[in-house]
Amino acid sequence: MRAAVYTRYGPPDVVEVLDIEKPVPGPGEVLIAVRASGLNPMECGIVRGGGRFVNGWISPRVTRLGVDVAGVVEDVGPGAGRFKPGDEVFGAAVLNPRASGVSVWTSGGALAEYVSAPESMLALKPENVSFVQAAAVPVAGLTALQALRGKARLEPGRRVLVNGASGGVGTFAVQISKATGAHVTGVSSEANARLVRSIGADDAIDYTRQDFTRGGERFDVLLDCICNHPVTAYRRILSRDGICLAVGGPHGPMLAAIGRILLAITIAFTVSKLTSRKLMIFIARPDGEDLEFLAGMMASGKITPVVDLTFPLANVREALRYVEKGHARGKVVVTLP
Repeated sequence: MRAAVYTRYGPPDVVEVLDIEKPVPGPGEVLIAVRASGLNPMECGIVRGGGRFVNGWISPRVTRLGVDVAGVVEDVGPGAGRFKPGDEVFGAAVLNPRASGVSVWTSGGALAEYVSAPESMLALKPENVSFVQAAAVPVAGLTALQALRGKARLEPGRRVLVNGASGGVGTFAVQISKATGAHVTGVSSEANARLVRSIGADDAIDYTRQDFTRGGERFDVLLDCICNHPVTAYRRILSRDGICLAVGGPHGPMLAAIGRILLAITIAFTVSKLTSRKLMIFIARPDGEDLEFLAGMMASGKITPVVDLTFPLANVREALRYVEKGHARGKVVVTLP
């Protein structure tokens, strides 16, 4: 089969589409004939060496790319019984962290014609959603859902601000917040304000004209998908018991990124201890039940995945370059025949 592979760290040019052996589903896994695979900024960072501390310092141990997957079940492994051949599914193609000794989001290789994925990390694709739309959901949708519903415990009437509202996580966060009954303000460029309003935002702030951290409005929940302001600036726009969840960050050299994260954690911990406001860094986890919840929201029309561009597998390098620019409206998806 054809698959995206990289054997050394570097820019997207190190990724090649090669003929490799078709996988065989292991215990609790299903084999999926891939129809589409969503790209995330983490794939770009991993290729450039952002995961060296878990994936090998000199060269990558895991050389396959792609977590977000949507496709058709072709075969099932031993002990797998949730799905049968012919089922249309979507979810997270990840390696079993206990078996592989790697992190929970380590790619199982969804950027390929076939991939084996744990059935516990999959859900049935709603009939009203295309494979391309479904492939845009797993990482971004789970991040938004788990941050808002799990950590922020979002309730109707709460005031939510999404910084980076037109991106992958942001577009899901706006829709999930609105479906919960919150008042939603999205921060984006002026060019993307119409998109942000069209998916449910009550207000849109153009970050090129207004610094939202210096406005007079207070928010109960701030979901930060960009991390382009000092965390101390968020304190002044949070309500008395407000919470800021940082779910993304700027691209940059690995050491600089680690430095920013450590500084953010230190400041957030200090601010949280000294006040009733909470600031924290949030990392989502693959979860089949949460994927089924998102599938239900899509089936009912409460959320619709936003897809910017699609690329064929042969053009995966170009797709990665586009994602690296950081200006995608919603998600970028790689398609397969």
